[in-house]
Amino acid sequence: MIDKAKDSMRRRLTTTIGVGFLAAIPGAAMAQDSVTVAGYGGAMRKGFDAALVNPSAQKNGVKIRSETHSDLPSIRVQVQSGSPAWDLVHLGGDECARGESEGLFEPLDLSKIDSAAIPDAARGKSWVATNYYSVVMAWRTDKVKQAPKSWVDFWDAKAFPGRRAIAGLAQETLEVALLADGVPKDKLYPLDVDRAIAAIKRLKPQIGVFWTTGAQSMQLIKDGEVDLIEIYGSRVSPVVEDGSGVQFTYDQGLLGYGCIAVPKGAKNAAKAKELALTMVSPEIQANIIEKMDNYGPVNTKAYEARQFTPEQLAKTNSSPQNAAKQVLIEAAWWAKNGDKAEEAFKSAILQ
Repeated sequence: MIDKAKDSMRRRLTTTIGVGFLAAIPGAAMAQDSVTVAGYGGAMRKGFDAALVNPSAQKNGVKIRSETHSDLPSIRVQVQSGSPAWDLVHLGGDECARGESEGLFEPLDLSKIDSAAIPDAARGKSWVATNYYSVVMAWRTDKVKQAPKSWVDFWDAKAFPGRRAIAGLAQETLEVALLADGVPKDKLYPLDVDRAIAAIKRLKPQIGVFWTTGAQSMQLIKDGEVDLIEIYGSRVSPVVEDGSGVQFTYDQGLLGYGCIAVPKGAKNAAKAKELALTMVSPEIQANIIEKMDNYGPVNTKAYEARQFTPEQLAKTNSSPQNAAKQVLIEAAWWAKNGDKAEEAFKSAILQ
């Protein structure tokens, strides 16, 4: 944790110093023609840039400067400084909702977007969702002979014996536990945290691991250390495709999303806002289906922008056939209640 914090601080200092230096030299006019986009790193970032950032920049005729941030607090620090180094940030849905409640972002004119194409829960006054991810159940076919079809099945250790793993984070795991306890999809929010924790405690003897990273979850099911798992769709897909004897289902999956916002006071806010709106346009969103495996576009008009094969639609988590099976995470609930829910969850799993 200390090393990570130091790396994050170094990145922020390097970025701030670099931007300040460029602004002081004549050639720095190029900075006014560019948009600095900050997001999380890894493979997901590469796909995000290829599908959304780069094509949008090309369409708008702007240059991109790519940076990595650590989390919402790092953006809060920049905004409070009065001179944020980043023009556009990619975050999780709850972070966008929380950042908006704190006044950290510039307003976006979303009236230019077809209001029927992006769900109300996937946008605010100063942020908009860009891509869906999914949380799904997966299992090893050599150990689980009958495929589970719901979280109720996942919780049923008698009918579906085997060692389980679930995420050691409250968000998504509380939703999963409530679905397992029989809460209907359309009655999930507001989350009954106490009920969810009670359900998790009932399953706890069967839980071998509370995983903490996507990479860890992927390795657990691939190596056969667990037989059933709550896992991100983007993590389990490569395991399925490499012939490891693993399957998953979108039935009762959770649809979460990444989102974009413009930090308040961003130097190139106008260009960043234009870029943000382009990124959620149907023709750009359609790139997700081709360039981001097991992610999906938020704008439903993306499916009309071009023709896709049945195989592509079957893999895309927000395709009409798969979205109907899942539940959309309410970022606003997590922005308001997340800290208390996480504290209660951590206390329960450590007992």
